[in-house]
Amino acid sequence: MSAFNITLGHPQAFLLVGIPGLEHLHIWISIPFCIAYTLALLGNCSLLLIIQADAALHEPMYLFLAMLAAIDLVLSSTTLPKMLAIFWFRDREINFYACLIQMFFLHSFSIMESAMLLAMAFDRYVAICKPLHYATILTKSLIIKIGLAAMTRAVTLMTPLPFLLRRFHYCRGSAIAHCYCEHMAVVRLACGDTRFNNIYGIAVAMFIVVLDLLFVILSYIFILRAVLQLASQEARYKAFGTCVSHIGAILSTYTPVVISSVMHRVARTAAPHIHILLAVFYLLFPPMINPIIYGVKTKQIRDHVLSFFQRKGV
Repeated sequence: MSAFNITLGHPQAFLLVGIPGLEHLHIWISIPFCIAYTLALLGNCSLLLIIQADAALHEPMYLFLAMLAAIDLVLSSTTLPKMLAIFWFRDREINFYACLIQMFFLHSFSIMESAMLLAMAFDRYVAICKPLHYATILTKSLIIKIGLAAMTRAVTLMTPLPFLLRRFHYCRGSAIAHCYCEHMAVVRLACGDTRFNNIYGIAVAMFIVVLDLLFVILSYIFILRAVLQLASQEARYKAFGTCVSHIGAILSTYTPVVISSVMHRVARTAAPHIHILLAVFYLLFPPMINPIIYGVKTKQIRDHVLSFFQRKGV
């Protein structure tokens, strides 16, 4: 099959290189990737099943956690199966439109994950700073509206990208130097004026990360102030203990983003595989580690897991 269609002006398919410079290590690299993906599937599916099965967990905190788990499942499943196919079977070809769909889901659900972490920070803020009004503020109706708003924001911001990419001619080949269809990796193959794509991509990333992270930080400033005003040390410890798992999830999500962003802009001379490994780490680490964080730090979820193993006689 010809990789390039003159009539359409874009390839019928792209070729995903994988991790440039480390092709000879693809099999070995796939092992930790496969383990991390398996843990992400098991952990997030377990969270969803536990929260769905126990009516006592149908509270705002756990409903937001269920949304985060669902987002993490989609986010990791959007890229990892194809990535493993590249590493194991050298199945590098991806249809042009399948590439655009993968890119849309990848970036959309990344934005949704950021929104859900912000919603969870808001939940902790209300629980600690306005405990008497918690039930009246965080109603199921508001939770649904927050979920719909997170999805609408992501879809609205990402819908232009496939159409912007479809209008380009791709005269710089069809090989994407990446292991999945990331926006800027595709833009690098396009001919013509790509400045709008570059500016739009950076603007969206900065808008999401900076704005969401700013509100998360503000929430925790108010939370910290409220916790420090509590009378007893035990009450302070208990109040802040409810935030530990969420802080862990924030760090696991935003730390790779910040490191990757800094590397892209500061260490431009770094080998391409460094950037790609960081990008994959960002996709894999939060979905893998979040269920572990919440499983260890949240008593209700921990009790469910322990009771399951006790029934199985483990």
